[in-house]
Amino acid sequence: MRVRQGILEKPDSIAGIGVLDLQGGVVEHLEHLATLGLPARRVKGAADLEDLSGLILPGGESTCLIRLLRCGGLDREIAERFNAGLKLWGICAGAVLLAREVVGEIATLIATLGLMDIRIQRNAFGSQLDSFNRTLAVPAVAPEPIPLTFIRAPKILYLGKGVSSLLEIDGYCAAAEDHDSLVTVFHPELTPSLAFHRYFASKCEIQLPTRQTIPTAWRADSWVGYAPIP
Repeated sequence: MRVRQGILEKPDSIAGIGVLDLQGGVVEHLEHLATLGLPARRVKGAADLEDLSGLILPGGESTCLIRLLRCGGLDREIAERFNAGLKLWGICAGAVLLAREVVGEIATLIATLGLMDIRIQRNAFGSQLDSFNRTLAVPAVAPEPIPLTFIRAPKILYLGKGVSSLLEIDGYCAAAEDHDSLVTVFHPELTPSLAFHRYFASKCEIQLPTRQTIPTAWRADSWVGYAPIP
């Protein structure tokens, strides 16, 4: 989509979804989007945002990601396009980037994009050894239970005005949304489920092609075909 006087104009052809490609889990999202038949693009700079309906901020290391965003001014470009209508989905570290307030270790060192009125706690479960999998119902996203993977996950502690919870676990929020944003503290891209990617595409007002079933040959390493080979 192109920005005209602060408004994103929809192109004639189907607009795609971008995946921020600075650090973190990128190719797994590209594989899920391709399985849905959606055009997807790696986003490394401002020019890559052109004609996108949505942008995925993937899991990774939040302090590293925010520094890389600032180096090239991509943080300002994303904020400008978000204010013009670009939809955003933050996963784990990406959810930290979107949060207006961060608590936890070295939180004072993270000046996030602050585009969603939530309070989030970094690394709320401890180390990588405390990672876990759950299969839970998320009725707003899919009729069937969804497999969820939590890797050194944060917790959403507060939802501001206009933000609603999609999933609560053990007294904390694990997924939330407002009109323009989606955040998940878990990693849907590390499971065979396409439910959250389909849900985000719908949020971006993208009509999905008919090919959207999980391939029977899906494996945990199915994404490697999207990884660059040196």
